[in-house]
This record gives sequence, structure tokens and C-alpha cells, in this order.
Amino acid sequence: MAAEASLLRTVVHLWPYIWPSDRTDLKLRIWGAMVLLLVAKLATVAVPFTYKWATDALAGQGSAPVATADWVVWALAAPVAMTIAYGGMRILMAVLTQMRDGLFAKVAMNAVRRLAYRTFIHMHELSLRFHLERKTGGLTRVLERGRNAIETIVRMVILQLAPTIVELLLIIGVLMWQFDWRYVLVVLITVTFYMVYTYYATEWRIGIRRKMNESDTDANVKAIDSLLNYETVKYFSAEEREAERYDKSMARYEGASVMAYTSLAVLNAGQAVIFTVGLAAAMVMCAFEIKAGTKTVGDFVMVNAMMIQLYQPLNFMGMVYREIKQAVIDIELMFSILSRDPEIKDIPSAPELKVANGNVRFENVAFSYEPDRKILNGISFEVPAGKTVAVVGPSGAGKSTISRLLFRFYDLAGGRILIDGQDIARVTQKSLRKVIGMVPQDTVLFNDTIRYNIRYGRWEASNEEVEAAASLAQIDGLIRMAPKGYDTEVGERGLKLSGGEKQRVAIARTILKGPPILVLDEATSALDSHTEKEIQDALERVSKGRTTLVIAHRLSTIVGADEIIVLEAGEIVERGTHSALLAKKGLYESMWNRQREAEEAREKLARAGEDEAAPNRNPPLVQDVISVAAAAPIEAPVDAAE
Repeated sequence: MAAEASLLRTVVHLWPYIWPSDRTDLKLRIWGAMVLLLVAKLATVAVPFTYKWATDALAGQGSAPVATADWVVWALAAPVAMTIAYGGMRILMAVLTQMRDGLFAKVAMNAVRRLAYRTFIHMHELSLRFHLERKTGGLTRVLERGRNAIETIVRMVILQLAPTIVELLLIIGVLMWQFDWRYVLVVLITVTFYMVYTYYATEWRIGIRRKMNESDTDANVKAIDSLLNYETVKYFSAEEREAERYDKSMARYEGASVMAYTSLAVLNAGQAVIFTVGLAAAMVMCAFEIKAGTKTVGDFVMVNAMMIQLYQPLNFMGMVYREIKQAVIDIELMFSILSRDPEIKDIPSAPELKVANGNVRFENVAFSYEPDRKILNGISFEVPAGKTVAVVGPSGAGKSTISRLLFRFYDLAGGRILIDGQDIARVTQKSLRKVIGMVPQDTVLFNDTIRYNIRYGRWEASNEEVEAAASLAQIDGLIRMAPKGYDTEVGERGLKLSGGEKQRVAIARTILKGPPILVLDEATSALDSHTEKEIQDALERVSKGRTTLVIAHRLSTIVGADEIIVLEAGEIVERGTHSALLAKKGLYESMWNRQREAEEAREKLARAGEDEAAPNRNPPLVQDVISVAAAAPIEAPVDAAE
């Protein structure tokens, strides 16, 4: 019962896409397909009659309809004429069926496209938490299988199940009219046993199919994960280990696939046996009637043709049930994703955010990813319009969480965030994110050209504006040195570019967007000292007159900030300008000194060049770095959210 309920629920969910209220043209196509279906099935039922008449004409038993004119009787009874009629009916049946399929194709594919589009949009509407809990490869397989399943269900229900039911009813009617109730009884018993067997065998196969799909998804996820981490695999010479992991998943898929093919063979064999027994029973009855003189050889041929013709819809019904059940398995996860409400929603009739100055205020903000682990504990600070405020602190202090909350990727556990006095939880997300520019710590680019990735900041921007933004980000010269210039492909996740180049593309993208509020999350962390200075100068020019929130690891990049907020364990422990914080000799001063010592140690190493110390001990300069690291206090564990 659960299976039928699941199938019915799936069809109900699909119906608005099959019969779209806003597409009269598609509704007309459906009506046209239904008319063609009925005419094609009438032609199908007429085929055994022409076969019977041709056979009786050859046997000298005139069973064809008799007209008043002698020449008409001869034409109808003539074997050649009946054979031509038989061929003509089969051609008509095939042509009408293909016309029906062609007419309905646009309906089916429109349903596939609309539901796939809705699922894709919904995946983007779901929260960051949802995507962090899922694997991208698994989600793409859900979308791919769901898309194929939609097509299967739409085509099977409309183009197979409905025609099969119509044909079965017509054949039963003809058998009752031309023969008697005993033939109908044989057909009904055959159909009943056939369908019951198909049902239970298919239910058995469903579990095998589910296991096969899970193994396939697991293998796909492992392959994508390994290829995305190609360089890491090479760093650790882990090709064999990755291949072994993938092969284990494929071995499970192989076993499940073998079981699937074996179970299909069992199903087909059982169906063939049941139908053949029914066919033989009907023909034996007809043979007895021919010997008794109540039926002709044409009737024997006709009952055979009718039963063979019945086998096709019966076989389709078995296939339809199997395919629909399998499609329901494939589509149920897509529907479960569609039924999942987005964690972050706009309130009803939420207004758009209107930014006049760009003042940002955090008021007693509390947040946690898990209930028993607080990330931010009642923090309050303000980023005045046009000013720059930096947030620093040890790893795991909650720095990057602040930027995610400002973008409203999560809702707060307490407090509120205001922009120009407007609570960001009470305005539309689209208008909020439109006024904030982000340069993240880890830049991931689309597998397209550099121009495409920069223009992503403002899609309607001209080529000149794109190039001007690249120039401000100090990357225009590097781009023009490439053979294809701005049309250079950046590769999967931007892997053809260096870390610094990717970061500068991200900066150019944000410059092009031109938002009143900037968030720089470790924006120069991937750059060398020389390039960092250039980018820092560019960022300072871009941020001038804009409200800027800087999440910083390198303290040297935020020396000129109007205010520096020092976080530790989700709380503000210090705040002030760079010089004021150094004077306090607290956490900030300790972090500053450690970074400065580490920088000096790196500079010594760089000056040392290729000089090496005795082989049995560490080089003096390396020992200096080790000493500095050993003297430094242990930092808090890295926050997974950061």
C-alpha cells in the first residue's frame, strides 16, 4: 500500500507540470494525443479481423462481411485484398502511434524542464547549512536521476499505461463479441496472474535497484571528490589509495547490478510462462470448436493474433510498473529536497533594504551552529558609514561567522544586525546581498573565462568596465600577457590560476559590483608580501567612502583600520585602534609580536638562501622558527565553520 501511495503522490506532484495551467498549447497537444491514441487502438483491434478474413478467404471459408453487389463481396473476400487491408491497418496503427508520441513529446520534455528548473532554484534557496551537510557530487546525481525519472513517469503514464488500459478493454470486448465468456475468463485469469506475479517480482527488484543506486552515487561522489583534490592526491602519492576506494564502491555497484540483471531475467521468464499458458488455453478451446464445426480456421488465427496482441500491452504493463516504480525511487529524493523548507526565509511582504549611508551595527548578537557550542556570545559593535572596522582573533574565535551572519546565511540565536537602522532579518535577502561585496578567503571560480568570472559581479557591465576593475585589482597586466587574454579559461574551480591570481579575480569581481558595504574575509591571505602591498593599496582606494568590514589574519593589513575588534571564544575582549591596542599589551599585542617574529624568521630564511648547516642538526635559522613556535601560546581549535 505504501508503494501505491508513493506512486500516487508522485503523479499528483507531477500533474501541474503535465497539465500546466498557463499553457493552452500544451493542453491542446494532450487532447490531440488522446484522440490519436483512441484511433490507433481501434486500428490495432481491426488488425486481427483482417487477418481472420484473409485466412478464411485462403481456406475457402467466406467469413468477411458481405455486401449487396457481387463485385464488392468478391473484393472483400479476396485473400489479396484482405492481406492488403491487414498491412494497411498495421501501417495506420504504427503511424498514428508515432504521431501521438511526437505530439506528446513537447508536453513531456516541458514537464522535465520545468521541474528540473524548480529543483535547481530550490537547491540554491536552501541554507548554507544544508549544502555543508551534503556532497556536491551526490546532489548533482539526485538532479540528474530525478530529471530522467520525471521523463520516465510522464511518458509511461500517458503514452504507455493509458493506451494499454484502452487496448485491453477493447480486446476483451472483441473476444466477448466474437467468441464467448470462456475466452474472456481465460484472458482475465491470465492478466490477473500476470499482474500479481509482476507486482511481487518488481517489489523484490526495487530493493536491489535502490542498493544499486546508492552504490552508484557513492562511487560518483568518491570520483568527483578525488578529482577535485587532484593536487592533494599527487602531494601524498595517494593514487592507489584513491583508486582502491573508488574500486570498492564500484565492486558494490557491480554486485548490485548483477543481481538487478538476474532478477530481471527471473521476472521476464515468469511473465512468459504465465502468458504462454493462457495463450495455449485459448487456442486449445478454439481448436475444439473448429473440430466441432462452430469456428473457422480464421477464428483460430484471430484468437492467436488477439492474444499475441494482448501480450504487448501486458508486457508493457509489466514494464510500465517496473519503470514507474524505479523512477519513483529515483525521484523521491528530489521531491524530499523540494519539500524541505529553506531555513532562511524572507518574512511576508518584506521590504527591500534601502541604503543611504551604509552604517552597520551588531547588537548583542548570539549564534551557534550546534545548540551546545556557542560561536558568538552577545557581541555588539558598529561599523560607521564610510569607515573601516577590522575583526581579528585566534582561529576558532568566530571571525568568519560574522561575515556569514551579515550576509544572512544563518539566522541569529539572539540580538540583531542593522544596516542604516533596518534589521536585515526583516528585509529581502536579495536586496541585502545586493549592497554587500565579498572578497572571501577561499576563492572558487566558475569553469569559464576570466571575463565571465569578473563580470559575475555585475552582469550588465561592459568589457571596458570589466577591464577597469581588473586593472584596479592589479591583474589586468597578467591577463593581457596570456594568449587568449580575458577569454582565458580558468579551469575547474579556477585551478589553472595561482592562489594570488584567483584572489585578484575575486577582488576585481567585487570592485565591479561596486557595493556600498565591503566585507574582506582574509582577502590578501593567498598573496606574497609584494603583491599583498599592491592589492592592499587597491583595496584601500576601493574601500574609500565605503563601509568596510575586514576579517583579518595578517595584522599588518589592518593597521590603518578606524577600529579593530579582537575576538576570543566568541566574545569581544579588546577594541580600539592599532596603536591603542598595542599600548594595552593584551591579546592583540601578543598576536602582533608573534606574527612579527614569524615574519622576521621567514626573512632570515629567505636571506640565508641555499646555505645549509650540519646534517645532523637543524639549521640555526630553522631552529629560530621552531623556538618562536614553541614559545607561542597554543591557539584555540580551528572552527569548522571558518
